[in-house]
Amino acid sequence: FSDSPELQFPIFITFLSVYLIIVFSNLIIFVTIVLFSPLHTPMYIFLCNLSVIDILYTSTILPKLLAMLLTQCKTISFLECFMQIYFFLSFAGAEVLLLAAMSYDRYVAICHSLHYLILMSPKLCARLVFAVWVLGLLDPVAFMVLIANFSYCHSHHIDHFFCDITPLLKLTCSDTFPVELCIYIYGTVLGVSAFTLTLISYVFIISTILNIQSASGRNKAFSTCTSHITCVIIFYGTMISLYMRPASTYSPQQDKFFALLYIILIPMMNPLLYTLKNKDFKNIFKQLIKGVNFCTQLIIFVMDER
Repeated sequence: FSDSPELQFPIFITFLSVYLIIVFSNLIIFVTIVLFSPLHTPMYIFLCNLSVIDILYTSTILPKLLAMLLTQCKTISFLECFMQIYFFLSFAGAEVLLLAAMSYDRYVAICHSLHYLILMSPKLCARLVFAVWVLGLLDPVAFMVLIANFSYCHSHHIDHFFCDITPLLKLTCSDTFPVELCIYIYGTVLGVSAFTLTLISYVFIISTILNIQSASGRNKAFSTCTSHITCVIIFYGTMISLYMRPASTYSPQQDKFFALLYIILIPMMNPLLYTLKNKDFKNIFKQLIKGVNFCTQLIIFVMDER
């Protein structure tokens, strides 16, 4: 981000603050959903998994970046580099699938509200979550094997703040066509199919909302989807801009900017988007605040008595 030594520490503090906000905000959502049984519904179970994914895929990048900024040691081992790529793509793929599952959940909740508990049964919810994690971890394996067997003869300098596929392909003297083809197949099978499912779900959702007679009913139905729609637009927009294009159009500065969007912005936005306008979370947070205030007053009272 900068070669000026005096800027390294302020940049380190900035990214450390962002990382702590991402981890703690998503961790609060995860713990809240796990501890409070009224939130044990499909929508919140998916949100719980989204928080875990956001923590994990941010943690594959930012801790190493923070270490480089603090120590100025900007090297990464061959194995560490490929592990970083694999886990990052796995968690990103899992998020794509989870966003699709969440859109289906919203479709059932709005378009088939009377049959929601039957259609989105706990068994189906568990299967969807299991499929999200398994497919996310398996999908990148094919082109990771291809990349690992490449010869890297041009340079060992990766022009990025983490190991990503596109800047890594710029370093190889091997034929990159098989990997580029694999990326497009991976993007089509996983990304496009998940995006298509999301798009179809929202076509039916919007159609159903527009047929609701009362304005208050339409606003209430639409408010349950706005957070998810915002996350989908930002996530897919950055992913398509980065990966669904030829390597010849690679622009280091542009890619770093888009990478920051989905590594930092999306995990920071998700907790805010899904909790600020959520009545269930607001009620629970009010209960927690009341509980904390009661405990504080009790401690003060006991100390005063002593």
